[in-house]
Amino acid sequence: MKRNMTTNRKVRMACALVGAGLLTGLGGLAFADEEVDTGDVDVTVEILGAPPEGALAMTVADDEATLTEVTSSDPLLREFSGTLPLVTVTDTRDPDDIDPLVGWYVLGSATDFVGDTGQPDIPVDQLGWTPLLVDGGTSGGVTQGDPVYPSLDTAQAPDNVGLVDQELLAMAINSAGIAEEEAWTAEAALILKTDAAVAAGSYSSVLTLTLFE
Repeated sequence: MKRNMTTNRKVRMACALVGAGLLTGLGGLAFADEEVDTGDVDVTVEILGAPPEGALAMTVADDEATLTEVTSSDPLLREFSGTLPLVTVTDTRDPDDIDPLVGWYVLGSATDFVGDTGQPDIPVDQLGWTPLLVDGGTSGGVTQGDPVYPSLDTAQAPDNVGLVDQELLAMAINSAGIAEEEAWTAEAALILKTDAAVAAGSYSSVLTLTLFE
């Protein structure tokens, strides 16, 4: 019995020594030159878009304006009126990032009225407008343009040039100084004066608005 107990103790001791040898050997395997295996790990990251830096922009409430006939004070002329859709200028930039020496302005010009059945065009100079500042902000830094009269409105010479060239709707002389207000709106009363003998039919013109700074 005593011999068996001694033998068993030796076996347990041997196992402990073998285990210690395995642990000691692992340290050497970590620096082995022979590549045994490889494994790949996919690394992903989601990067959100950079915060918007802001912008100066313009929107027009509608892409169409209709002129309807009104009573003309001149029997030799026919008169048609309408309203330019609301024009909004927005500025979401940091005022510190805007050149203090620049301003913005909105200009408008139109094309001849073209008939739908081949009738003679109505020259664009017969179309005029009277700008109106609807919301110019609280600073007073935005102003509306002057009226531009139809060419046939001779009583308004020399301002009866029509919307042939780029005419001012609204402007601000200091973009940085009013940027904190962020938005301004304007519209215009449109007026078309034609000869009383103008051909009947539908006509269309394109009025282009452009924002500059």
